[in-house]
Amino acid sequence: MIRSLNFPFVMKSRETMALEESLGYRFQRPELLEQALTHSSQAREVEALAGSSAPAVVGSFRGDNEILEFLGDAVLGLVTSEALFHRFPQFQEGHLSKLRAHLVGQRHLLRVAEHLQIGHYMRLGRGEEKSGGRNKASLLVDSLEAILAALYLDGGWTVARDFILREIVEPELAHMKLETSAIPVMDFKSALQEALQARGGPQPVYALVKEEGPEHKKTFTVEVRLPEADSADREFGQFVSRAQGATKKRAEQEAARQALEHLSTVPRTKIMDDRKSGSVT
Repeated sequence: MIRSLNFPFVMKSRETMALEESLGYRFQRPELLEQALTHSSQAREVEALAGSSAPAVVGSFRGDNEILEFLGDAVLGLVTSEALFHRFPQFQEGHLSKLRAHLVGQRHLLRVAEHLQIGHYMRLGRGEEKSGGRNKASLLVDSLEAILAALYLDGGWTVARDFILREIVEPELAHMKLETSAIPVMDFKSALQEALQARGGPQPVYALVKEEGPEHKKTFTVEVRLPEADSADREFGQFVSRAQGATKKRAEQEAARQALEHLSTVPRTKIMDDRKSGSVT
């Protein structure tokens, strides 16, 4: 049921109201939802039309959804971690990390965004519109995360948490049918690739650094490297993780898991800013 809130002086479009129906929440400050749906390409076009003396600003925020996306990503991570902590106290940290990586990963969030038809409501610039931006995974996921921030800022922690649990966490956990003694194998290589793509970074590079043991019982050691954005030829980047496995694929998966854990501790905007400024070494 939608939370009924009074805002008689705010005029809202039918589309905004339709999205609120899907979200199950009515905004006291609808401008937050408008901002969450506004891609930087649209905000820059509005700014250009208005002139440099009148930048695109909504309330006290910038006109695009990038800063909301940053906050929404953090809210999503905390709600998901808290839910898994309480629901699966018998699981080890590594198992919980696998589940969290899956639940907050681009592949799963994309399904949620498509289910909510967020692409229909996004505000895009003409160039992004022509290039099929409404169907781009990164843009859909970014908008979803920005909406999570808008829910948090407008309705508080309880509203954001309840939405995340209802739409993102609980349906997927029910679909996975987790048993207390087993955790499904996660594709950490794909999750790492998607995470880096969402952050605007180059793809990881895997390298077999050691192969030892008899033929029937080999041990493989693999490194995963995150190259620098401005140099495709450089092998070493910001972070290198190393892992062993009975097969090369298993070693790669474990190295990717370690890299994902590292990325989860670094704010997305910091990585992108460092790469733009050339400070990543």
